[in-house]
Amino acid sequence: MAAVTVPDTRRAPGAGPHTRPATPLLVDSFGRVARDLRVSLTEKCSLRCTYCMPEEGLPPIPDAARMTADEVIRLVALAHRELGVHEVRFTGGEPLMRSDLERIIAGTREACPDLPIAMTSNGVGLEHRVGRLVEAGLDRINISLDTVDRAEFAELTRRDRLPSVLRGVRAAVEAGLDPVKVNAVPLRATLHGAPDLLEWALAEGVQLRFIEEMPLDAEATWSRAEMVTAADVLDSLRTRFELVPAGREDPSAPAELWRVAGHTVGGAPATVGVIATVTRNFCAACDRTRLTAEGTVRSCLFSDDETDVLGVLRSGAPDSEVAEIWRGAMWGKQAGHGIGGTAFHRPRRSMGAIGG
Repeated sequence: MAAVTVPDTRRAPGAGPHTRPATPLLVDSFGRVARDLRVSLTEKCSLRCTYCMPEEGLPPIPDAARMTADEVIRLVALAHRELGVHEVRFTGGEPLMRSDLERIIAGTREACPDLPIAMTSNGVGLEHRVGRLVEAGLDRINISLDTVDRAEFAELTRRDRLPSVLRGVRAAVEAGLDPVKVNAVPLRATLHGAPDLLEWALAEGVQLRFIEEMPLDAEATWSRAEMVTAADVLDSLRTRFELVPAGREDPSAPAELWRVAGHTVGGAPATVGVIATVTRNFCAACDRTRLTAEGTVRSCLFSDDETDVLGVLRSGAPDSEVAEIWRGAMWGKQAGHGIGGTAFHRPRRSMGAIGG
């Protein structure tokens, strides 16, 4: 796609709306451009993490309401071709719960040969499919893992599946995925194990990222007072490691990186990342757009506004019409999540239903 100059449309929060500029890109009224697409493929998951899902799982999405493999491929290709999206990440629930995941990735690769394709997974059963996923076109993977203590893992996820996850991580590395990142949500009950988790990540050659817990849990038990902050995580890690500030990979990257002195991964200096979503939010640089499993555009994790593009696609509308509706949905993106502000309210959907 040819480069397009985006007009400076930034405005102060609370100011009146401006006219959407004549650009094919997903620009919002604060001047941000969404280029990173997150696609939720299912609400189903093989784990029941206490900060994400209720014990019985999320309410099921009727099969007829969920995007088919062909619809996912068409919408991703449209976003890449028409809207300037330059990366896609498939999420869930748990994307491995889709038996047609390999087909989705292969179809996306065929339609978009130059598009980086990533996935976020809990790693359960990954060892059995990662080879086929890489063959289909998967480039990168993030695996969620909050503790390497088996008893803590079982209590946190309500499933005794830590050995499967660990095998999945190793299989991803052996399959040549690069980088393999591990995402951890630190909780009060597991914070003491943060240095153990980093030590394990260094030994396995994977990149560890700690993510502050957000008020996106299905059971609405999140508390700002009880949340483990980025500062708490760094204090815990420093009991065993020397950390040196290393900045960000790029301005829109959510993780602040710290070099782990005296350690390397793949011949490069080892790093650990902290994503301070709540205490040091990065909303001003957000470049993400999201599709739910039902094919609705969600401009922000914390917005309940959703725009149905799947219904428009199923009505027989051309890609150009779907693209224009998508642009309109992103133009109205809010300035930030506002956690801690008087106007903040929890989204109706939890993280597992939105996609990460």
